Amino acid sequence: MAITEKFEKFVKESLPTPFTIAVLLTFFTFFLALTTTDSINNRNQVLNILSYWEQGLWDSSLLVFAIQMMLMLVLGHTLALSKPITKIINMGVKYCNSTANAAAIITFFTILVSLLNWGLGLIFGAIFARKVGEQASKKKIKLNYPLIGASGYSGLMVWHGGISGSAPIKIAEEGHFLENKIGIISQSETIFSNMNICVSVFLLIFLPTLMYYLGKNSTSNTIDLSLQEKKERIKITFANKLDQSTFLSWCFGGTIIFYTFYKAIILPDIIALSIITPNYINLVLLGLAIIMHKNFFAFLKAIDNAISGASGILIQFPLYFGIMGIMNHSGIVDKMSNFFVSISNEVTFPLFTFISAGIVNIFVPSGGGQWAIQGPIIIEAATQLDVSISKSVMALAYGDQLTNMLQPFWALPLLAITGLQAKQILPYTLILFFAGIFIFISGLLIF
Repeated sequence: MAITEKFEKFVKESLPTPFTIAVLLTFFTFFLALTTTDSINNRNQVLNILSYWEQGLWDSSLLVFAIQMMLMLVLGHTLALSKPITKIINMGVKYCNSTANAAAIITFFTILVSLLNWGLGLIFGAIFARKVGEQASKKKIKLNYPLIGASGYSGLMVWHGGISGSAPIKIAEEGHFLENKIGIISQSETIFSNMNICVSVFLLIFLPTLMYYLGKNSTSNTIDLSLQEKKERIKITFANKLDQSTFLSWCFGGTIIFYTFYKAIILPDIIALSIITPNYINLVLLGLAIIMHKNFFAFLKAIDNAISGASGILIQFPLYFGIMGIMNHSGIVDKMSNFFVSISNEVTFPLFTFISAGIVNIFVPSGGGQWAIQGPIIIEAATQLDVSISKSVMALAYGDQLTNMLQPFWALPLLAITGLQAKQILPYTLILFFAGIFIFISGLLIF
């Protein structure tokens, strides 16, 4: 693992926190706008660029997008902490009696759940990996625990191609910030396209097989994990009976789920994928989380545990929006689009988009923030080249999700739950990264 250890050391020593990176990117974009745009008076140019930044920073439609993504992560995390999901995980743990079996099973189900919701998949995989580690610790089973942790993180390599992917669901929503340029694009053309379905199925088969092989050929050790499961006894008083009421919780959550079912199945004459928007997904997650936690007290306790994971979105997204404001209003978007047009054709443009999205994600570790910055550039270039908008969006999604295997930002919740360090899982996520390069590029070239 000498190469992966060197890479991990380089990343650790070279990259500051994601927030610092966002600030540095803001300065870089400001400098770029200052040096590449024309102006008679330099002082006015500086003030104009600051004005562009402020416009992007507090853009109302983009702030709505940030809240949608925060809720998607928090509600997905909350759902993963519910007892029914825990029971499902415990059922799978019984079959994880070796490193190879555990790696394959965790990878398969983490990918499957992440294709449904990225927040749920992230925490589901982390809890699954932790439970397997606890079982091995209790029964003195030798295990390659870092490989198990990497298996629990594998869902972040597929999430943007799932039904909660930021870019595809955003362009399927009425009133999104690029609607005036591309209109509304249904998920039937992106997430549920033939290309993405084939890629997703292949990922679901190949990656667990790869992790099984790695487990078979890796060194396993006895691990020691303290089994900490605190159960609080809540004294029921007249004041908190409503908080503890299962009936009230199920009535409220059930009403939400009934309405989402009515809106998707009964109301329209034909079931349309356009119903899948950020607001709809969050509504479903809210209803399910309330029902599965059985009462408001347990639901709110899980929310408290989950909400810290959304702090990065809360504070960093506005900075990305400010960058987008500078790029849009200063003309940088047009210049970059023209550059891509000059070096691309219909075949190579999706590949360039894929590569550039992967690079950008290392510095902007957020699919939503990245779409805000890179989306206008890709759409403008794709329009000039007459390339499929939906395929270009999926190329961005593939590049963004792939380099999550290199960027530890979204691994922080998993590392906290499993007790692992980033350098321990990185050698295995790096292998997933190289496998993903082959799979995603093949999909973009074949279709």
